[in-house]
Amino acid sequence: MNKPQRPARKKGPLKGTGGKGRKSLEGKGPTPKAEDRSWHPAGQRKAARERYEAVAGKSRRPEPPRHRKPSSAKDDSELVTGRNSVLEALKARIPATSLILAARLEMDDRVKEILSLATKRGVPVLEVMRPELDRISGHDTVHQGVALKVPPYQYAHPIDLLETVRGRGQNPLFIALDGVTDPRNLGAIIRSAAAFGAQGVIVPQRRSVGVTASAWKTSAGAAARVPVAMASNLTATLKELKGEGMFVIGLDGDGDVPLHQLELADGPLVVVVGSEGKGISRLVAETCDAIVSIPIESMTESLNAGIAASVTLYEVAKIRAVEH
Repeated sequence: MNKPQRPARKKGPLKGTGGKGRKSLEGKGPTPKAEDRSWHPAGQRKAARERYEAVAGKSRRPEPPRHRKPSSAKDDSELVTGRNSVLEALKARIPATSLILAARLEMDDRVKEILSLATKRGVPVLEVMRPELDRISGHDTVHQGVALKVPPYQYAHPIDLLETVRGRGQNPLFIALDGVTDPRNLGAIIRSAAAFGAQGVIVPQRRSVGVTASAWKTSAGAAARVPVAMASNLTATLKELKGEGMFVIGLDGDGDVPLHQLELADGPLVVVVGSEGKGISRLVAETCDAIVSIPIESMTESLNAGIAASVTLYEVAKIRAVEH
């Protein structure tokens, strides 16, 4: 017996969602940044930082800047190596903080004299293993088992130097170096300054030689009597000295004022010496009150910085002696 068939339903329009699924069809939009997602580690760090800043701004004072520990400071000490060099440095009374000797060093006459001079001056003597001395002096340096540690030179300020000279009732006379890079020239200039009555030497901070052990040795001890000042900018320092009433002259072979006719020698004076090849720079020359030449026999010859400074200081001293 056949089952009765259900009457077929008339198919009509399907019932919609009423717009409930419209958002899912539109998509989620651009992905937010990691720090804008609260569940993301970057977002959690941002929220914590904002909470900390909000609390710190109300109840905490700003912390003072932290200074580095002295132990992390760079050691600017210079090391004089080799038996002859160390012996000459001690004889010239170069300031030293310690004498370093290699262990089981052969004691010849030079080493004995080095130890004697160091002991008399109260310089501490340290004994280290030879590999350690190789390391601190540099593997390419021939130290012969002996090294002398020299502290960095303490430079004066040019204006402080001027005030000190005037406080002693002296007529200021300074030597300024422009582009001089040979420490032996600096040592010779310091020696000439001491010999002819100059009270100080000024060196620029950049592109110039400083007071090294070599310069100190060449000065034959004069570096202990004539202070050296450092200028962060030589042109600006010369202008500042001019504002304090000093005259500035520059040495140049093409100068229009012969040295023996210099009329400014009797006043407070700064003599600027340039390098042997390039001379004084343009900006320094424009700052000078006069460009002075040293008459020499041959037009093809030139004087190095040390000799030029010595001749000029001698002439200035002679003019000042005549005036007084």
